[in-house]
Amino acid sequence: MKIKPVKASDLAAKINARLVGNSELLLTGFNEIHRVENGDVSFVDHPKYYDKVLSSAATGIIINKETECPQGKVLFISDDPFRDYNKLTSFYFKHEPMHQAVHPSVIIGRNTLIHHGAVIGAHVTVGNDCVIYPGAVIYDHCKIGNRVVVHANAVIGSDAFYFKRRPSGYEKLFSCGSVVIEDDVEIGSSCTIDRGVSADTVIGQGTKMDNQVHVGHDTVIGKNCLFAAQVGIAGVVTIEDDVILWGQVGVQKDLTIGKGAVVLGQSGIPKSLEGNKTYFGSPVREAREKMKELAMIKNLPSVIEILKDKK
Repeated sequence: MKIKPVKASDLAAKINARLVGNSELLLTGFNEIHRVENGDVSFVDHPKYYDKVLSSAATGIIINKETECPQGKVLFISDDPFRDYNKLTSFYFKHEPMHQAVHPSVIIGRNTLIHHGAVIGAHVTVGNDCVIYPGAVIYDHCKIGNRVVVHANAVIGSDAFYFKRRPSGYEKLFSCGSVVIEDDVEIGSSCTIDRGVSADTVIGQGTKMDNQVHVGHDTVIGKNCLFAAQVGIAGVVTIEDDVILWGQVGVQKDLTIGKGAVVLGQSGIPKSLEGNKTYFGSPVREAREKMKELAMIKNLPSVIEILKDKK
């Protein structure tokens, strides 16, 4: 999420945090650690991630630890960085109420057909020659390219599934990112694509999704991918070009699937996969090896009987 440049001292005042570093330093956005850029403010509230965030590209860091400020950065010392990050992002990112199906700020390209019953939020852009079917919902600030088809009841830009566990329950991290759908993408009926927490979820050019596919927050999908029905992809996943995921494949968070990989139906992916290979199983293995393993398991009862006879 990018903002107009603001002084570090002004942000510190908004969250009542103690500032360490140059109070005049200008900050230009907010981002979680996995997508942070120079000028961004990020946050960290767990010792496991202190070093990672302090050494990242982040210029401003909200942190619950007294520590030396790295050169060129500012620290906001806070007793609750998660809470204060939410305060800042919700201040700069405002949801606008909907009083009609298509918000007046929406920009729609040439020859694009918006069917009755579709809902499009504020500051959305839709390119040329698109079709948005009835019941589709596109949330605020999403960007739709040219020749994109969004089928009935798909939801694009819903909030990230990101919560912090508190003694009193779960607290939600405010979603201020967006969804970018590039040219020639087709989104099937009842698909759900979550916006980034503070950056963009991206669906690459030419990618096609069957019905009931879910894509989690901040996931980046490459070009010309093909996803069959009921594929579920967690947040912060990178899927490179030309990947095929067949029906009901489940993808764990924070991993990479290499270019040209094919994953057969009902497989579970717990870690990154190399490209240009075919995979199967839960957890996945290369399909040929997995099939051999299943064949051996199938023969196990007869092997046990042979061993019994030898005794």
